[in-house]
Amino acid sequence: MKKNIALVTGGFTGEYVISLKSAAVVEKTIDRERYEVFKIFVFPGDWYYETATGEKIPVNLNDFSIVLEGKKIVFDGVFNILHGSPGEDGKLAGYFDMLKIPYTTCGQLTSAITMNKGYTKAIVQSIPELHVARSLQLFEQDPAHVSRISSELTLPLFIKPNNGGSSIGMSKVKQWEELPEALTKAFAEDEQVLVEEFVAGREFSVGIFKGKGEVTVLPATEIVSSKEFFDYEAKYVPGVCEEITPGRMTEEEVARVERIAKKVYALLHCKGAVRIDYFLQQDTGDFLA
Repeated sequence: MKKNIALVTGGFTGEYVISLKSAAVVEKTIDRERYEVFKIFVFPGDWYYETATGEKIPVNLNDFSIVLEGKKIVFDGVFNILHGSPGEDGKLAGYFDMLKIPYTTCGQLTSAITMNKGYTKAIVQSIPELHVARSLQLFEQDPAHVSRISSELTLPLFIKPNNGGSSIGMSKVKQWEELPEALTKAFAEDEQVLVEEFVAGREFSVGIFKGKGEVTVLPATEIVSSKEFFDYEAKYVPGVCEEITPGRMTEEEVARVERIAKKVYALLHCKGAVRIDYFLQQDTGDFLA
């Protein structure tokens, strides 16, 4: 008998556009012989399933169910492909935990921590062989930040929404006069902002998953962008960047990345499949997360 799977997409941030694209990929590739898939859209105040005729069927939030043709549909599991909040930051995970519905992502606490770039850096920097760029985490917009940043960090800088993704709201600052506008742009997306020193090096992304009690690190993908950095356009517009799998690394680098990735996975108490983005720093070859 097929299991009912809720494919959850949408979201409360500008990343919802990417979430919809990701959900379309899952729809095409998921095993339909094993799963009956229901795409559930989650938007602020509007959670629904859309029928083939375009009718919106509201989700009963008391038990995360829908009613189709007079029949109540409950879900055996959730494929959470919702980018940003509330999918990646642990809010949905906590909700499904209370309803005892299994889901594909990390648990509530791990999701909440790893969505916060500053907190994640603070935790993983204790891992041997892992390095982090110098940074400041800002919790409110204040003109005084400009002088503090200029006294503690050096250019170039990346200004990022601390809890965001898909490079939305991110800027690279090369001149100090560019900093106020970059901070305003980032704070428009998030209440917290991370200011991070630029790291020259090669960029990679690696997948890790745990199955049958064993953690497996997949071959890393090297990202070569034609843009100055891996921004929204480079990530999602075909042809703007080149992705090389497996990435060009020495045997020593591959072994070191695997050691570090497994320690990150364990320290953050991850589950299922996750992705770690990292740099191999120019000149030193250090692993920077």
